Amino acid sequence: MMNLPYFIAKRLTSEKKEEASISSPILTIAVIAIALGIIMMLVSVATGIGLREKIREKISAFNGHIIISNYDNNQSEVSLTPIDKNQDFYPNFTSVNGVNHIQAVITKAGVIRTETTFEGIIFKGVGTDYKFKNLDEYLVEGRIPNVTQERENAEVLISEYLAKRMEFSLGDKFTTHFLKDDPSERPNLRQFEIVGIYNSGFQEFDANFVFGDIRHLQRMNRWSENQIGNFEVFINDFNQISQKGLEVHSQTPSTLDTQTIAEKYYSIFDWLKITDSNIYLIIILMLLVGIINIAVALLVMILERTQMIGILKAMGSDNWNIRKIFLYNAFYLITRGLFWGNLIGLGILLIQKYFGIVKLDPKSYYVNTAPVYLHWDYVLALNIGTILVCLIVLLIPSYIITKISPVKAIRFE
Repeated sequence: MMNLPYFIAKRLTSEKKEEASISSPILTIAVIAIALGIIMMLVSVATGIGLREKIREKISAFNGHIIISNYDNNQSEVSLTPIDKNQDFYPNFTSVNGVNHIQAVITKAGVIRTETTFEGIIFKGVGTDYKFKNLDEYLVEGRIPNVTQERENAEVLISEYLAKRMEFSLGDKFTTHFLKDDPSERPNLRQFEIVGIYNSGFQEFDANFVFGDIRHLQRMNRWSENQIGNFEVFINDFNQISQKGLEVHSQTPSTLDTQTIAEKYYSIFDWLKITDSNIYLIIILMLLVGIINIAVALLVMILERTQMIGILKAMGSDNWNIRKIFLYNAFYLITRGLFWGNLIGLGILLIQKYFGIVKLDPKSYYVNTAPVYLHWDYVLALNIGTILVCLIVLLIPSYIITKISPVKAIRFE
């Protein structure tokens, strides 16, 4: 009797196709619903997490995770008041666990001018401590500027966006006008050579930032080599950014202010929270669709096999053993739908990950192609969660078996 539910379930799932029944199309629809549900869940989670991770990655590549600056009213991207580079936390921020790098930078507004057009920029002066590795994946042409030479270097890294607008190409030289604090004074002029072109897909950065030697800005600002605009701090775990921001703040002098990129770009991160809510909504909706379809399929199977239920009860089977027969069959349908759903869903995601077929508008989404984050943890969680939720909910419709009378069931036609 112990193997009876499994034996009958196996018989139910291996019926020949020629033995047509009312439940066949309904079972097929249930399998398709489960498959489509897991496809939608996989795609929404993979692209949602991928978008969040990629945007975080881009913002931190250009700003670090935590920015240390002067305590003033300057809300712009431009460094106005110098900070002494000789700080206890620089060049190694050992007083806070989880900090992996800190770098010193200066930013200054300028105007690139040619014979036909001009464009405003933010020149970001960087030194030997700058983590150029974060920009490697965005490099589309050329190389990273060399800022390790003894004399200040005229090499710069410019965005593809600016290069196209200014009709520049690799190796071109251009003149930049840097305004002084006193508008009546003539601007500083510097000539630079383009040795690298990048494209982050984040237009807010691509339309502004040009990277070059920090010593140009120190000389123009009449700052010493130990004076910089601000520090950029990188941490290991972005999920701890708020906590690490407070710890970094507590370990810096009272004359310095700290700000996380989640605070600086709060509108973007609020938008990401909304996308996370949309992911949860999609998962809930897809589970509901799958549950409804598999529950209907289970009810149809129960009604179609009412006589069999009556016979089993007459033979001495209890309600739970009979319910398990149909739950085993439902489990088979669910796993069948999950198999095809995972096969198709993961296939779509792998194609997108390696070929980038689906393009996005960087003005709206901050990326050029739909990013994909693939990891077995959420794939397994979605599959196991779908199975458990469906089977738990199916206990309710299977309860109808307990109400079937053996005598009436055997006479049922």
